[in-house]
Amino acid sequence: MMNFGNFGYGFMGGFGWIFMIVFWGLVIWAIVALIRGNIGNGHGCGHDHGNGTHGKDKSPLEILKERYAKSEIDKKEFEEKKKDLS
Repeated sequence: MMNFGNFGYGFMGGFGWIFMIVFWGLVIWAIVALIRGNIGNGHGCGHDHGNGTHGKDKSPLEILKERYAKSEIDKKEFEEKKKDLS
């Protein structure tokens, strides 16, 4: 019987290169995830996370004024709600 050896394929036969690509892909993904998570407190993607004047920082009166300005409510409803807030 002839022993042909492993023809230089080494560990895992000829499929070791697949695992090497997967390994380095995971390493690169982890580095990118760490950079995106640490630089700018995770805000590197350009999204607004509500730290400015949006959302919870507005008073009820400011929200009411915005709704009136956007014509979501009419003047009568605006005055009633404004009176309730005072």
